Order: sequence, then C-alpha cells, then structure tokens
Amino acid sequence: MNKERKVEAPQPHTQLTHAIGTDRAIIMGDPARVDAIAKLMDDPQPWAFNREYKSVVGTYRGQRILAMSTGIGAPSAGIGVEELHNVGVKYVIRVGSAGAMQKDIPLGRLVIAEGVVRDDGLSRKYVPEIYPAVPSYRLLHLAHRYAPQAVYGIVRSHDGFYVDDNAEVESFWSKKGIKADDMESGILMVIGRLRGMETLSILNNVVLYQGDLAEGVNSLVNSADLVAQGERDSLLTALNILSDKEMEK
Repeated sequence: MNKERKVEAPQPHTQLTHAIGTDRAIIMGDPARVDAIAKLMDDPQPWAFNREYKSVVGTYRGQRILAMSTGIGAPSAGIGVEELHNVGVKYVIRVGSAGAMQKDIPLGRLVIAEGVVRDDGLSRKYVPEIYPAVPSYRLLHLAHRYAPQAVYGIVRSHDGFYVDDNAEVESFWSKKGIKADDMESGILMVIGRLRGMETLSILNNVVLYQGDLAEGVNSLVNSADLVAQGERDSLLTALNILSDKEMEK
C-alpha cells in the first residue's frame, strides 16, 4: 500500500520550503532591494511576500541563489535566518546599508565586517556577551577578491536610530576604531555560528560620520548616485562570492 507523501508546510514567516532548491541566500532589510538584485539575476522567479519577507530565486553565473528581505533590526533578521536554516540554507550574505563611524569613509563605500560589536538585545538571548560575532573565513576571503577596495574592520550592530544619547554612543565606539553601524550583522553571525551556517555582511555606507541620519537614509531612498552605486556594488559582490567555484570545495 502506497503511503501518501507528506507535503512540506511553508515556514510561518518567510513562507520558504526546501523547494527553493538552493543552499545559498542573500538577505537585505529593504524589500525593494530584492527587486534590485532580481534585475542582476538570470531567470528570477518571485517566491513569496509575507510581512517584511519578500523573496525571489534566480541564477547568477549558473548558481541558483535565493534573495530575501528581512525588514529592519535583529528580531526580524533573526527569524529570517532561522527559517533559512530550516529549509537547508548553509551560506548567507547580508547586503545592507550602514552609517560610517570614521570620517574617512565616503558615501557609497562598502564596509565588510570582520567582526561585530553585539550592541543588540536579541543576540544576548542566544549567547552571553563574551561570545564573538564573526563571519565565515571562506566568505571573507572571497570578499577580498571581489571587493578589494572595501573598508574591512569591526562594525557595531545596535537596536535603534532615535535614542537620546546616540551621538555620545557613536563617539565612544568611533574612538575604539569601529568602522560602521548597522542593525542586523551581529544576529546574523551569531545564529549562523550556532546553526552551522557560513555568513558574511557587506554594508553600503549611506551616512557620513557625524552626518545627518535622516538625510543619509533619504539619499538611499532617492537613489543618490554614490549611494546607488554602492548598493549595486554590494549586490554584485554577494552574487559573485556565492557563485564562485571555491564555494564548491
């Protein structure tokens, strides 16, 4: 007697299943950035759009890759990474925006994290603060190949734009040599390590250090030339890394 094959239920938030047919994903905060990366792929196919999680599957240089938005901040990014793991994804690169923490980092320059100050709340629920948030050595090595002009160093992931002592906090971390601020890299790398995934974070600088936050974010929305080029560079770098032949070793 033939047993009926059980149909896989989609992940509750991302609506992903193993049918995505790939172990490689690029994540970003903004759903609009999913549309941007789809234009760089061959045969992009929309997958799902539920809450902040918009996804598309396409190929690049013959490699099948998923792209998915996660919304803003560690909690929604953490959900996205956990559900990627649940459907067999092993390699995750975040491409996102960041604010510079050093005066010599221009708009549109890529900042690639060698490690992250975990100044978010969620990652502390997973592991103590002494646990490091670091990327995959292999993905970082490939980043140097495809983005040699990027700024490499430690970034800081935090939980809020509009906190009262933001200027003082940024000044403190700037003096410690932190390159840029974002909100998702820390949780990506922590969950990645805990779940046996390889991760990397590629950030596009949209705010000059001590510049106006709202003006910088609006520049991204309005596709200012330098910022728009930085976004394209970040997407192409991620696609090139995940489709590199070294990933097969």
